[in-house]
Amino acid sequence: MRIHIFYILTFFIPLISFSQDFYSKWDNGFKITSDDGNFKLKFGGRIMYDVAAWSATMHSDSLGNTLTENFNGTEFRRIRFFNSGQVYKNVKYKLQLDFAGGGVSIKDVYIEFVKLPVLGNIKVGHFKEPLRLEALTSSKYITLMERALPIALSPERNVGFMLHRTFLDDKLSFQTGVFRNASSGNDKMANGNRNITSRITYLAMNEDDKLLHIGVGFSNRTNADETYASSTRAENHLGNKLIKVDLDDVSNTNILGTEMAFNIGSCSIQAEYLNTMINRSVDSLNNHTLTGYYTQLSYFITGEKREYKNSLAGFDRVKPNKNFGDGGVGAIELAARYSSLDFSDANGGKLSNITLGVNWHLNPCTRIMLNYVLGSAKDNQDVSDYEKENTFQCRIQIDF
Repeated sequence: MRIHIFYILTFFIPLISFSQDFYSKWDNGFKITSDDGNFKLKFGGRIMYDVAAWSATMHSDSLGNTLTENFNGTEFRRIRFFNSGQVYKNVKYKLQLDFAGGGVSIKDVYIEFVKLPVLGNIKVGHFKEPLRLEALTSSKYITLMERALPIALSPERNVGFMLHRTFLDDKLSFQTGVFRNASSGNDKMANGNRNITSRITYLAMNEDDKLLHIGVGFSNRTNADETYASSTRAENHLGNKLIKVDLDDVSNTNILGTEMAFNIGSCSIQAEYLNTMINRSVDSLNNHTLTGYYTQLSYFITGEKREYKNSLAGFDRVKPNKNFGDGGVGAIELAARYSSLDFSDANGGKLSNITLGVNWHLNPCTRIMLNYVLGSAKDNQDVSDYEKENTFQCRIQIDF
Protein backbone atom coordinates (compact mmCIF):
# COMPACT_ATOMS: atom_id res chain seq x y z
CA MET A 1 0.00 0.00 0.00
CA ARG A 2 2.84 2.42 0.80
CA ILE A 3 4.26 2.28 -2.71
CA HIS A 4 0.83 2.96 -4.18
CA ILE A 5 0.41 6.04 -1.98
CA PHE A 6 3.90 7.20 -2.86
CA TYR A 7 3.15 6.74 -6.54
CA ILE A 8 -0.06 8.78 -6.34
CA LEU A 9 1.67 11.58 -4.43
CA THR A 10 4.55 11.62 -6.90
CA PHE A 11 2.08 12.15 -9.71
CA PHE A 12 -0.11 14.82 -8.22
CA ILE A 13 2.04 16.94 -5.90
CA PRO A 14 3.77 18.62 -8.89
CA LEU A 15 0.37 19.74 -10.14
CA ILE A 16 -0.19 21.97 -7.11
CA SER A 17 3.39 23.12 -6.54
CA PHE A 18 3.80 25.54 -9.44
CA SER A 19 4.26 29.17 -8.44
CA GLN A 20 3.70 30.41 -11.98
CA ASP A 21 1.19 30.06 -14.78
CA PHE A 22 1.16 26.92 -16.87
CA TYR A 23 -1.01 25.32 -19.53
CA SER A 24 -2.00 21.74 -20.26
CA LYS A 25 -2.70 19.88 -23.48
CA TRP A 26 -3.23 16.38 -24.85
CA ASP A 27 -0.52 15.19 -27.23
CA ASN A 28 -0.80 11.41 -27.15
CA GLY A 29 -0.39 11.87 -23.40
CA PHE A 30 -1.32 14.53 -20.86
CA LYS A 31 1.29 17.32 -20.83
CA ILE A 32 1.71 20.40 -18.64
CA THR A 33 4.12 23.21 -19.53
CA SER A 34 4.91 26.47 -17.76
CA ASP A 35 4.54 29.69 -19.75
CA ASP A 36 8.29 30.30 -19.79
CA GLY A 37 9.04 26.70 -20.86
CA ASN A 38 11.26 25.99 -17.85
CA PHE A 39 8.97 23.32 -16.38
CA LYS A 40 7.37 20.41 -18.19
CA LEU A 41 5.39 17.42 -16.96
CA LYS A 42 3.99 14.43 -18.78
CA PHE A 43 1.76 11.65 -17.48
CA GLY A 44 1.14 8.41 -19.33
CA GLY A 45 1.01 4.65 -19.33
CA ARG A 46 0.40 1.53 -21.35
CA ILE A 47 -1.81 -1.56 -21.22
CA MET A 48 -0.90 -4.62 -23.29
CA TYR A 49 -3.22 -7.62 -23.11
CA ASP A 50 -2.07 -10.80 -24.85
CA VAL A 51 -3.85 -13.98 -25.90
CA ALA A 52 -1.93 -16.96 -27.30
CA ALA A 53 -2.55 -20.53 -28.44
CA TRP A 54 0.38 -22.76 -29.31
CA SER A 55 1.44 -26.35 -29.83
CA ALA A 56 4.77 -27.87 -28.84
CA THR A 57 6.14 -30.86 -30.74
CA MET A 58 9.10 -32.79 -29.29
CA HIS A 59 11.02 -35.46 -31.19
CA SER A 60 13.86 -37.78 -30.12
CA ASP A 61 15.28 -40.64 -32.16
CA SER A 62 16.63 -42.24 -28.99
CA LEU A 63 13.05 -42.61 -27.75
CA GLY A 64 11.68 -43.27 -31.19
CA ASN A 65 8.55 -41.16 -30.78
CA THR A 66 7.08 -37.71 -31.26
CA LEU A 67 4.96 -35.94 -28.66
CA THR A 68 2.69 -32.96 -29.35
CA GLU A 69 1.02 -30.87 -26.64
CA ASN A 70 -1.40 -27.97 -27.01
CA PHE A 71 -1.47 -24.89 -24.80
CA ASN A 72 -3.27 -21.58 -24.54
CA GLY A 73 -3.04 -18.64 -22.19
CA THR A 74 -3.58 -14.95 -21.56
CA GLU A 75 -1.63 -12.30 -19.72
CA PHE A 76 -1.28 -8.59 -19.16
CA ARG A 77 2.14 -8.34 -20.76
CA ARG A 78 2.64 -4.80 -19.47
CA ILE A 79 0.67 -2.47 -17.20
CA ARG A 80 2.69 0.70 -16.71
CA PHE A 81 2.26 4.25 -15.49
CA PHE A 82 4.84 7.00 -15.70
CA ASN A 83 5.52 10.61 -14.87
CA SER A 84 8.37 12.42 -16.61
CA GLY A 85 9.37 16.04 -16.74
CA GLN A 86 11.82 18.90 -16.92
CA VAL A 87 12.82 21.15 -14.03
CA TYR A 88 14.44 24.58 -14.54
CA LYS A 89 15.13 23.71 -18.19
CA ASN A 90 18.34 21.71 -17.63
CA VAL A 91 17.24 18.85 -15.35
CA LYS A 92 14.98 16.01 -16.50
CA TYR A 93 13.53 13.02 -14.67
CA LYS A 94 11.34 9.98 -15.18
CA LEU A 95 9.48 7.58 -12.90
CA GLN A 96 7.93 4.48 -14.48
CA LEU A 97 6.38 1.55 -12.61
CA ASP A 98 5.02 -1.74 -13.93
CA PHE A 99 2.10 -3.63 -12.33
CA ALA A 100 1.98 -6.66 -14.64
CA GLY A 101 1.75 -10.01 -12.85
CA GLY A 102 0.11 -8.52 -9.77
CA GLY A 103 3.35 -7.06 -8.36
CA VAL A 104 5.12 -3.73 -8.62
CA SER A 105 8.50 -3.33 -10.30
CA ILE A 106 10.46 -0.25 -11.28
CA LYS A 107 11.43 0.36 -14.87
CA ASP A 108 12.85 3.78 -15.77
CA VAL A 109 13.68 5.81 -12.64
CA TYR A 110 16.32 8.42 -13.32
CA ILE A 111 17.52 12.02 -13.12
CA GLU A 112 19.25 13.58 -16.11
CA PHE A 113 21.38 16.72 -16.35
CA VAL A 114 21.29 18.08 -19.88
CA LYS A 115 23.44 20.34 -22.04
CA LEU A 116 26.42 20.40 -19.69
CA PRO A 117 29.54 22.12 -21.05
CA VAL A 118 31.86 19.67 -22.85
CA LEU A 119 30.21 16.60 -21.28
CA GLY A 120 26.81 16.87 -22.92
CA ASN A 121 24.20 14.98 -20.89
CA ILE A 122 24.51 12.79 -17.78
CA LYS A 123 21.80 10.34 -16.74
CA VAL A 124 21.80 8.73 -13.26
CA GLY A 125 19.46 6.04 -11.95
CA HIS A 126 17.80 2.90 -13.29
CA PHE A 127 17.37 2.77 -17.06
CA LYS A 128 18.36 0.87 -20.21
CA GLU A 129 22.01 0.31 -20.92
CA PRO A 130 22.97 1.78 -24.33
CA LEU A 131 23.14 -1.41 -26.37
CA ARG A 132 21.04 -2.49 -29.39
CA LEU A 133 18.53 -0.47 -31.37
CA GLU A 134 15.59 -2.82 -30.81
CA ALA A 135 16.21 -3.02 -27.05
CA LEU A 136 16.31 0.79 -26.76
CA THR A 137 13.11 1.22 -28.79
CA SER A 138 10.12 1.30 -26.43
CA SER A 139 7.88 -1.76 -26.29
CA LYS A 140 5.09 0.64 -27.30
CA TYR A 141 6.68 1.02 -30.73
CA ILE A 142 8.34 -2.30 -31.58
CA THR A 143 7.05 -3.85 -34.81
CA LEU A 144 6.20 -7.36 -33.57
CA MET A 145 4.75 -8.42 -30.23
CA GLU A 146 8.07 -9.58 -28.79
CA ARG A 147 11.61 -8.45 -29.43
CA ALA A 148 13.80 -10.75 -31.51
CA LEU A 149 15.73 -13.67 -30.00
CA PRO A 150 19.03 -11.75 -29.40
CA ILE A 151 17.31 -9.95 -26.51
CA ALA A 152 18.33 -13.01 -24.46
CA LEU A 153 21.98 -12.02 -24.92
CA SER A 154 21.73 -8.30 -24.27
CA PRO A 155 21.17 -6.45 -21.00
CA GLU A 156 18.25 -4.10 -20.56
CA ARG A 157 17.81 -1.96 -17.46
CA ASN A 158 20.37 -1.65 -14.68
CA VAL A 159 21.35 1.00 -12.16
CA GLY A 160 24.23 3.32 -13.02
CA PHE A 161 25.17 6.54 -14.77
CA MET A 162 25.64 7.33 -18.44
CA LEU A 163 27.24 10.12 -20.44
CA HIS A 164 25.74 10.82 -23.86
CA ARG A 165 25.90 13.52 -26.50
CA THR A 166 25.51 14.09 -30.22
CA PHE A 167 27.71 15.66 -32.89
CA LEU A 168 27.46 16.77 -36.52
CA ASP A 169 23.94 18.19 -36.22
CA ASP A 170 22.74 15.13 -34.26
CA LYS A 171 23.89 12.68 -36.94
CA LEU A 172 26.65 11.14 -34.80
CA SER A 173 25.71 9.89 -31.34
CA PHE A 174 27.90 8.56 -28.52
CA GLN A 175 26.80 6.94 -25.25
CA THR A 176 28.87 5.34 -22.51
CA GLY A 177 28.01 4.30 -18.98
CA VAL A 178 28.99 2.31 -15.91
CA PHE A 179 26.27 0.06 -14.47
CA ARG A 180 25.64 -2.43 -11.68
CA ASN A 181 23.66 -5.67 -12.02
CA ALA A 182 20.58 -4.42 -10.20
CA SER A 183 17.33 -5.13 -12.01
CA SER A 184 15.36 -3.98 -8.95
CA GLY A 185 17.29 -0.71 -8.84
CA ASN A 186 19.27 -1.62 -5.71
CA ASP A 187 22.72 -3.23 -5.49
CA LYS A 188 23.62 -2.94 -1.81
CA MET A 189 26.52 -5.40 -2.09
CA ALA A 190 28.18 -3.95 -5.17
CA ASN A 191 31.62 -5.56 -4.92
CA GLY A 192 32.52 -7.31 -8.16
CA ASN A 193 29.45 -6.13 -10.08
CA ARG A 194 30.48 -3.79 -12.87
CA ASN A 195 29.34 -3.29 -16.45
CA ILE A 196 30.84 -0.76 -18.86
CA THR A 197 28.63 -0.30 -21.90
CA SER A 198 29.20 2.04 -24.86
CA ARG A 199 27.57 2.67 -28.21
CA ILE A 200 28.21 4.79 -31.30
CA THR A 201 25.60 5.40 -34.00
CA TYR A 202 25.55 7.37 -37.21
CA LEU A 203 22.48 8.68 -39.02
CA ALA A 204 23.86 8.46 -42.55
CA MET A 205 20.57 9.51 -44.14
CA ASN A 206 17.46 11.22 -42.76
CA GLU A 207 15.64 13.18 -45.41
CA ASP A 208 12.11 13.10 -46.83
CA ASP A 209 11.07 9.44 -46.81
CA LYS A 210 14.56 7.92 -46.55
CA LEU A 211 16.51 6.99 -43.43
CA LEU A 212 19.66 4.99 -42.77
CA HIS A 213 20.81 4.31 -39.21
CA ILE A 214 23.94 2.27 -38.41
CA GLY A 215 25.64 1.60 -35.11
CA VAL A 216 27.94 -0.54 -33.01
CA GLY A 217 27.94 -1.23 -29.27
CA PHE A 218 30.23 -2.98 -26.79
CA SER A 219 29.79 -4.06 -23.17
CA ASN A 220 32.34 -5.53 -20.74
CA ARG A 221 30.64 -7.21 -17.79
CA THR A 222 31.68 -8.84 -14.51
CA ASN A 223 29.66 -10.10 -11.55
CA ALA A 224 30.53 -11.26 -8.06
CA ASP A 225 28.97 -14.70 -8.56
CA GLU A 226 31.26 -15.40 -11.52
CA THR A 227 28.36 -17.00 -13.38
CA TYR A 228 26.58 -16.60 -16.71
CA ALA A 229 23.06 -17.83 -17.37
CA SER A 230 20.59 -17.26 -20.19
CA SER A 231 17.47 -19.02 -21.40
CA THR A 232 14.82 -18.12 -23.91
CA ARG A 233 11.52 -18.99 -25.52
CA ALA A 234 10.52 -18.61 -29.11
CA GLU A 235 9.04 -15.14 -29.70
CA ASN A 236 5.99 -16.07 -27.60
CA HIS A 237 6.22 -14.75 -24.04
CA LEU A 238 3.69 -17.32 -22.80
CA GLY A 239 5.57 -20.23 -24.39
CA ASN A 240 8.06 -22.73 -23.03
CA LYS A 241 11.77 -22.13 -22.55
CA LEU A 242 13.45 -23.97 -25.43
CA ILE A 243 17.21 -23.44 -24.96
CA LYS A 244 19.41 -22.38 -22.08
CA VAL A 245 23.00 -22.02 -20.94
CA ASP A 246 24.28 -21.97 -17.35
CA LEU A 247 28.01 -21.51 -16.66
CA ASP A 248 30.19 -20.93 -13.61
CA ASP A 249 33.82 -19.83 -13.15
CA VAL A 250 33.18 -16.88 -15.48
CA SER A 251 35.71 -14.07 -15.12
CA ASN A 252 34.02 -11.62 -17.50
CA THR A 253 31.70 -11.33 -20.48
CA ASN A 254 32.15 -9.17 -23.57
CA ILE A 255 29.19 -8.30 -25.81
CA LEU A 256 29.67 -6.86 -29.28
CA GLY A 257 26.64 -5.73 -31.25
CA THR A 258 26.02 -4.17 -34.65
CA GLU A 259 22.76 -2.59 -35.83
CA MET A 260 21.17 -1.21 -39.00
CA ALA A 261 17.83 0.30 -39.94
CA PHE A 262 16.84 1.48 -43.40
CA ASN A 263 13.54 3.15 -44.28
CA ILE A 264 12.38 4.09 -47.73
CA GLY A 265 8.84 5.33 -47.87
CA SER A 266 6.47 2.84 -46.24
CA CYS A 267 9.07 0.05 -46.27
CA SER A 268 11.44 -0.58 -43.36
CA ILE A 269 14.34 -3.03 -42.99
CA GLN A 270 16.05 -3.57 -39.65
CA ALA A 271 18.80 -6.02 -38.67
CA GLU A 272 21.17 -6.65 -35.76
CA TYR A 273 23.95 -9.09 -34.92
CA LEU A 274 25.16 -9.88 -31.40
CA ASN A 275 28.29 -11.76 -30.30
CA THR A 276 28.77 -12.65 -26.61
CA MET A 277 32.22 -13.85 -25.54
CA ILE A 278 32.27 -15.64 -22.17
CA ASN A 279 35.72 -15.86 -20.60
CA ARG A 280 36.25 -18.61 -18.02
CA SER A 281 38.55 -17.95 -15.06
CA VAL A 282 39.82 -21.53 -14.68
CA ASP A 283 40.69 -22.60 -18.21
CA SER A 284 40.74 -20.23 -21.18
CA LEU A 285 40.28 -23.24 -23.49
CA ASN A 286 36.75 -23.48 -22.11
CA ASN A 287 35.81 -19.96 -23.20
CA HIS A 288 32.53 -19.79 -25.11
CA THR A 289 30.99 -17.64 -27.85
CA LEU A 290 27.22 -17.20 -28.13
CA THR A 291 25.69 -15.48 -31.16
CA GLY A 292 22.33 -14.12 -32.21
CA TYR A 293 20.92 -12.12 -35.09
CA TYR A 294 17.69 -11.10 -36.80
CA THR A 295 16.44 -9.50 -39.99
CA GLN A 296 13.08 -7.75 -40.02
CA LEU A 297 10.96 -6.28 -42.81
CA SER A 298 7.78 -4.20 -42.48
CA TYR A 299 5.51 -2.37 -44.91
CA PHE A 300 2.52 -0.05 -44.44
CA ILE A 301 -0.10 -0.86 -47.06
CA THR A 302 -1.95 2.35 -46.07
CA GLY A 303 1.03 4.62 -46.85
CA GLU A 304 2.42 5.52 -43.41
CA LYS A 305 6.03 5.05 -42.32
CA ARG A 306 7.99 4.21 -39.18
CA GLU A 307 8.96 7.38 -37.34
CA TYR A 308 12.55 7.69 -36.08
CA LYS A 309 12.95 9.52 -32.77
CA ASN A 310 16.68 9.59 -32.01
CA SER A 311 19.66 7.31 -31.46
CA LEU A 312 19.02 6.72 -27.78
CA ALA A 313 15.27 6.05 -28.09
CA GLY A 314 15.15 4.38 -31.50
CA PHE A 315 11.81 4.43 -33.29
CA ASP A 316 8.74 6.41 -32.27
CA ARG A 317 4.96 6.30 -32.44
CA VAL A 318 3.16 5.48 -35.71
CA LYS A 319 0.59 8.12 -36.66
CA PRO A 320 -2.07 6.97 -39.14
CA ASN A 321 -2.86 9.25 -42.05
CA LYS A 322 -6.52 8.96 -41.01
CA ASN A 323 -7.64 7.45 -37.72
CA PHE A 324 -10.15 4.64 -37.64
CA GLY A 325 -13.63 6.09 -37.15
CA ASP A 326 -12.52 9.51 -38.34
CA GLY A 327 -12.94 8.99 -42.06
CA GLY A 328 -10.19 6.41 -42.34
CA VAL A 329 -9.21 2.84 -41.50
CA GLY A 330 -6.11 3.69 -39.46
CA ALA A 331 -2.70 2.34 -40.43
CA ILE A 332 -2.20 -1.28 -41.48
CA GLU A 333 1.31 -2.72 -41.31
CA LEU A 334 2.62 -6.08 -42.50
CA ALA A 335 5.80 -7.48 -40.94
CA ALA A 336 8.08 -10.51 -41.09
CA ARG A 337 11.20 -11.45 -39.15
CA TYR A 338 13.73 -14.26 -39.04
CA SER A 339 15.90 -14.53 -35.93
CA SER A 340 18.41 -17.02 -34.60
CA LEU A 341 20.20 -17.76 -31.34
CA ASP A 342 23.15 -20.14 -31.08
CA PHE A 343 24.19 -21.50 -27.66
CA SER A 344 25.85 -24.62 -29.11
CA ASP A 345 29.39 -23.52 -28.19
CA ALA A 346 28.29 -23.87 -24.55
CA ASN A 347 26.23 -27.03 -25.17
CA GLY A 348 22.99 -25.07 -25.00
CA GLY A 349 21.52 -25.81 -28.41
CA LYS A 350 20.23 -23.61 -31.23
CA LEU A 351 16.94 -21.80 -31.70
CA SER A 352 15.60 -20.32 -34.93
CA ASN A 353 12.39 -18.32 -35.20
CA ILE A 354 10.08 -17.01 -37.90
CA THR A 355 7.46 -14.41 -36.93
CA LEU A 356 4.82 -13.00 -39.26
CA GLY A 357 2.64 -10.12 -38.15
CA VAL A 358 -0.17 -7.73 -38.99
CA ASN A 359 -0.54 -4.49 -37.02
CA TRP A 360 -3.68 -2.39 -37.09
CA HIS A 361 -2.98 1.09 -35.71
CA LEU A 362 -6.49 2.41 -35.07
CA ASN A 363 -5.04 5.77 -33.96
CA PRO A 364 -1.69 6.93 -32.57
CA CYS A 365 -2.49 5.42 -29.14
CA THR A 366 -4.27 2.16 -29.97
CA ARG A 367 -2.99 -0.92 -31.75
CA ILE A 368 -4.14 -4.49 -32.38
CA MET A 369 -1.36 -6.95 -33.26
CA LEU A 370 -1.66 -10.45 -34.74
CA ASN A 371 1.44 -12.68 -34.85
CA TYR A 372 2.21 -16.18 -36.07
CA VAL A 373 5.40 -17.59 -34.54
CA LEU A 374 7.30 -20.71 -35.55
CA GLY A 375 10.19 -21.59 -33.24
CA SER A 376 12.50 -24.55 -33.75
CA ALA A 377 15.11 -25.66 -31.19
CA LYS A 378 17.79 -28.29 -31.80
CA ASP A 379 20.10 -30.10 -29.42
CA ASN A 380 23.68 -29.53 -30.53
CA GLN A 381 24.67 -33.01 -29.23
CA ASP A 382 22.10 -34.75 -31.46
CA VAL A 383 20.58 -32.64 -34.23
CA SER A 384 17.83 -35.23 -34.70
CA ASP A 385 16.44 -34.15 -31.33
CA TYR A 386 14.30 -31.05 -31.70
CA GLU A 387 11.37 -29.14 -30.28
CA LYS A 388 9.06 -26.95 -32.34
CA GLU A 389 6.42 -24.43 -31.33
CA ASN A 390 3.64 -23.07 -33.51
CA THR A 391 1.94 -20.04 -32.00
CA PHE A 392 -0.96 -17.77 -32.90
CA GLN A 393 -1.09 -14.74 -30.65
CA CYS A 394 -2.86 -11.41 -30.40
CA ARG A 395 -2.20 -8.20 -28.47
CA ILE A 396 -4.62 -5.37 -27.76
CA GLN A 397 -2.65 -2.29 -26.75
CA ILE A 398 -3.28 1.25 -25.66
CA ASP A 399 -0.55 3.68 -24.65
CA PHE A 400 -0.34 7.37 -23.99
